Amino acid sequence: MIVLKKQNVKNREWFHCCLGKMRKWESWEAETRTLEYQFSNDPRRFLLIHQTSFARRHLRFWSEHRFLRWPACFLRQFYASVSKVDYFTLRHGFITAHFSEGSNFDFQKYIKRTLEKDFGVVVGISLWVWILSMLFIFLNAHGFYNYLWLPFIPLLMLLLVGTQLQGIITRMCLESREKSQVVRGTFLVRPSDHFFWFGWPKLLLHIMHFILFQNSFQLAFFTWTWYKFGFRSCFHRKTEDIVIRLAMGVLVQVLCGYVTLPLYALVTQMGTSMKKVIFPEKVVEGLKRWRANARRNIALKNNYTSARPSLDNNTTSINTSPSFGASPSFNLNTSHCVKFDQPSSSEYLAVEVKDEGKANSANRETKDS
Repeated sequence: MIVLKKQNVKNREWFHCCLGKMRKWESWEAETRTLEYQFSNDPRRFLLIHQTSFARRHLRFWSEHRFLRWPACFLRQFYASVSKVDYFTLRHGFITAHFSEGSNFDFQKYIKRTLEKDFGVVVGISLWVWILSMLFIFLNAHGFYNYLWLPFIPLLMLLLVGTQLQGIITRMCLESREKSQVVRGTFLVRPSDHFFWFGWPKLLLHIMHFILFQNSFQLAFFTWTWYKFGFRSCFHRKTEDIVIRLAMGVLVQVLCGYVTLPLYALVTQMGTSMKKVIFPEKVVEGLKRWRANARRNIALKNNYTSARPSLDNNTTSINTSPSFGASPSFNLNTSHCVKFDQPSSSEYLAVEVKDEGKANSANRETKDS
């Protein structure tokens, strides 16, 4: 447990190194809101594809040949792994694919939220992480000579991931060139999952998790055995063991924090779908509250509907549909009706005439008096 805590501390170190490297992206993002940038990337301007900075950077003689492209991408990750033109082009492709063209979406803050979310996955502990920990301790026994090969595994995998990420940018450039030779405004790349291994961008996150865990665990285990048993112990009998472990551990941490991780944070946004952190935390909390209230209202409505009495079981049916020329009709069950004797219409007339006569005579008497 102590070793795993030290491992998390080392993982936080490379995370802060990556954020320090990505700090200059804030100025790049602010530049996209200037008039100069909007004028140079006006959609009403048309350019040939080889006249753009992005195409001149990635469309070279080695771009179309796989066996030449991989060595070139391998070397490119060590100098200017993320250039300004790459950031602008991938940002434009992401916004065009998921928002309206010309949107003021803050791409840099979105990348930062995504990296913070992925950091929670990297420092997490799962079952396969425990299995790898036990396997590492088992291979640390005398006779395996693990200091000659085990410290190099994270380094080789990290270089492979960096080469793949650079290759994805070049392949997106090649695909855009095949679709059109004319650029309107800014070079447009189209995000897609098929650029990634097995069409699964999240696979790179698990590989990065393995690399950082393996390297950090080796450094943490070396520090713990040094503190517990001394510098010269049965765990480190040879000088080359100590030198290789420390050199490879520091190299992987620096290379990951300053080179591979910023490149990973940018290129993995080029998948087909967006990530959940596209919305800020306040917006997500508001949407969750709205969803909970909507579910509660629907449940109350369903309960009210099921509790209403059914009119089909009543013995009295009332027809309230309006009809022209007739009054509303009421149909009563005849078994519950009571019949009354009604006088004829002639009796009503006699009463009316008699009443009228009495009224006329009363009026005459008042006039005579």
